[in-house]
Amino acid sequence: MFRPSLGVVLVGSADPARLRAWYADAFGVSADANGFLDFGTTSVLIDKRDVLRRAAEPGRMILTFTVADLEQAERHLIDREVVWIREVEETSIGRIGTLVDPDGNYVQVMQLTGSQT
Repeated sequence: MFRPSLGVVLVGSADPARLRAWYADAFGVSADANGFLDFGTTSVLIDKRDVLRRAAEPGRMILTFTVADLEQAERHLIDREVVWIREVEETSIGRIGTLVDPDGNYVQVMQLTGSQT
């Protein structure tokens, strides 16, 4: 049996340049020459697709970014006037908050605690 690793997440957008710029600014990454945003072991490719300008089912798939310091990440995102749909709160696995990207997709930021870190 093989064990795959998740290398790339493709996010379709009617306006990929705008969405790519938002992710780069929100999470402090930059796109390479091919448009891939590097998030460590996984990259995000935001590609032109014939999709609605706003996600019809934004909770169907959620990009979740783990951070070492959620307070700092929260301040950074608040400075960028993101729209929170779930303010940062304590959970059984750590602190988590959910926001919306410009296409209406849900995005989570999480600081894990305990055995998940």
